[in-house]
Amino acid sequence: MRADAQRNRDRLVAVAAEVVAEQGADASLEEISRRAGVGSATLHRHFGGRISLLEEVFRSSVDAVCAQAVELLDAPDPLRALTSWLHAMVRHATSSRGLATVLVMSGDCGSDTHARVIAAGRTLLERAQEAGAVPADVRIEDLLKLVNGISLASGEDSAQADRLLTLAMRGIAPAPA
Repeated sequence: MRADAQRNRDRLVAVAAEVVAEQGADASLEEISRRAGVGSATLHRHFGGRISLLEEVFRSSVDAVCAQAVELLDAPDPLRALTSWLHAMVRHATSSRGLATVLVMSGDCGSDTHARVIAAGRTLLERAQEAGAVPADVRIEDLLKLVNGISLASGEDSAQADRLLTLAMRGIAPAPA
């Protein structure tokens, strides 16, 4: 990529992060282009559309939760590892305005970002299922939709999101009597 094209791309991502933080995932692409000082054709040439741009904005958050999943694979308690990871997902989604929406949108189109999050969580879920802590019929896609729903419903209130996720996990994996 030419140096000027790379600068335009980097500027679009930085401006998109600012605008999404202000307005959410449905922020105007025209507004992003205008603030970045480029035409909308430049935005579309670099990203193709909203989902690709937003995935780039949230790449570091997705990288962090995927890395955390890998770190938790060695945890001695598979259920605690899965639960910790799901809480990390909730914290990221509630602290990064628009992230939960982007994860839903990327899931709808089967993007690489969605596939990475699914793969990261699936391994933790399978460990918890093999340990008998989570029923075999629980799917990672269901858990992630639950996390996204909780995040969207809680807005920026991460404490409420954590409480709701804790309640949900009690129903999914109740403590042994």
